[in-house]
Amino acid sequence: MNKESGNLLIVDDERSIRLSLRTILGNFGFDIVEAARGEEALALVRTAQFDAVLLDINMPGMGGIEVCRIMRKAAPRLPIVMLTVQGGEDRKVEALDAGADDYITKPFQLRELTARLRAAVRRNKATDDTNSVIVIGDVLLDPERHLVEKKGRSVHLTPKQFELLHYLMIHAGRPIPHAKLLRSVWGVEYGNELEYLRTFIRQIRMKIEDDPAAPKYLLTDSHIGYRFSESVEEEQNDRVMKKL
Repeated sequence: MNKESGNLLIVDDERSIRLSLRTILGNFGFDIVEAARGEEALALVRTAQFDAVLLDINMPGMGGIEVCRIMRKAAPRLPIVMLTVQGGEDRKVEALDAGADDYITKPFQLRELTARLRAAVRRNKATDDTNSVIVIGDVLLDPERHLVEKKGRSVHLTPKQFELLHYLMIHAGRPIPHAKLLRSVWGVEYGNELEYLRTFIRQIRMKIEDDPAAPKYLLTDSHIGYRFSESVEEEQNDRVMKKL
């Protein structure tokens, strides 16, 4: 079992879930602090140092979306991963727009949960340099030389394809909503041109994926947007935490 040290704040109003997560994540080397209410979580973030926050979206009193929005203003670099429910696509987009870095849908796979949290901690500790060379799997992107390589071979991208791929790779591991992608890459006047975005994604997949019909790099988050895989080595785990 991989160990990953880090201070993790778990925010959930259900005590049984907090206890289960404390046990599971403690076994992976996380030091756990719990909060049962949003107000308590915000007070903790203002007075203590955390490497990541796991925040439930549905809580009585101050809800998870509002907590996330305030927490993001108070701690701009703090990774926030939200616990969401099945079928709540609009709420997931709302959470990302409020400043969440990622989300996990209940019930979730144990490996997925720990992988997302480890990725959040790594991103938080990494140097934020948008001009650095990025290498993920067999794909290399060099912003300064405007170069993309797959398995050492040059890949030709149009300027806009390059800009879109660069944005996704900078935020590797994070789900980016369609509208945010469009506005970040094309401009604030965009946001509803979903077919436009799909066309560019399809074109990039044709150039960097071994099998564009079964992508392992440029992934689709259903009804949400797109995510560039942070690691193509991650295994899928078939153990689902049914009771969470």
